Amino acid sequence: MPDAAAWGDAGADTLGNILKSREVRLPNLQKLGLGNIRPLNGVPADPSPTGSYGKCTLKSNGKDTTTGHWEMAGIILEKAFPTFPNGFPNRIIDEFVAKSNVPGVLGNVPASGTEIIKELGEEHVRTGKPIVYTSADSVFQIAAHEEVVPIDRLYEMCEIARRILDGEDRVGRVIARPFLGSNAADFKRTENRHDYAVPPPNANLLPLLKDNGLDVVCIGKIASIYDSVGVTEDLTAKNNDQTIDQTITALKAESRGLIFSNLVDFDMLFGHRRDTEGYAKALEHFDDRLPEIFDAMNDDDLLILTADHGNDPTFPGSDHTREYAPLLVYGKSAKTGVDLGTRGSLADIGATVAENFGLRLSDGDSFRREIS
Repeated sequence: MPDAAAWGDAGADTLGNILKSREVRLPNLQKLGLGNIRPLNGVPADPSPTGSYGKCTLKSNGKDTTTGHWEMAGIILEKAFPTFPNGFPNRIIDEFVAKSNVPGVLGNVPASGTEIIKELGEEHVRTGKPIVYTSADSVFQIAAHEEVVPIDRLYEMCEIARRILDGEDRVGRVIARPFLGSNAADFKRTENRHDYAVPPPNANLLPLLKDNGLDVVCIGKIASIYDSVGVTEDLTAKNNDQTIDQTITALKAESRGLIFSNLVDFDMLFGHRRDTEGYAKALEHFDDRLPEIFDAMNDDDLLILTADHGNDPTFPGSDHTREYAPLLVYGKSAKTGVDLGTRGSLADIGATVAENFGLRLSDGDSFRREIS
């Protein structure tokens, strides 16, 4: 995006740089119009794409998970959630230690969740001190071994942290990160993760749909990002394949409204860990499974593919990157080959969904008429 340099992201180009790393086979995304958005190595523009295509500006002040997802639902943040690139100040940690009644904390640095439990997990087991860490996102994460700190106790500590982190310190999410294992070589995070998110303003797409009798089926971490506000069904998915499986299940179910899915692996396993080859393989795998989603769609369903931010695995560091989000739109009864251009905001997606059901969001410009 034009302001990338102000965020330290000049030159970041998630898809562009992955596709420069080697030949990446994406025939289904290409057919939808991925290469029509802009020149991409190995993904030429299709002369007659089956979908419509464009890109979305991130209008909000931020580049984190919550900011991007909230903007899709029509929430534009003028002030970014706070981040703590040098760890949390003593006043926060001291209050957390006192109110949680723990012997202290380990870490208090930005870190990869898997790496920090390798580094500090054994000391945590010896001392009982929870591991506190953050990331490029606005998050306060607490890692603890399930046999040292029982799950209910870890959740209680997260609830205490959530109450402390308010006002100027109001991070987007507090996250419980439990793990198991006998030593650093085999410590592994469990599926008992739990997020404590800031509830979004009620004036957004999800409660708008729910309050008008429509289904809002959330898959993966979507429900936690919105603190379950406006969610009618929460389907568990811990990785990309599970998300795709649950999306297909939801498409085949009797429902009317929105299915909102998050493919977590791209960000969690490959973007933040700067694993370019892993990212490329994950793109190819998603592309291979796209026809399953197409086959599950009804004639009046519409698929919108986008992102909440960039996360260039070739870029220095482990932070998200300030980039335009790709936009691909496909429906069996929708127009094909429409150039949707550069949208002014991710909120255009929410505005389009709302308008489809005869509703209106205050932010965002619908592209429904362009593809109908």
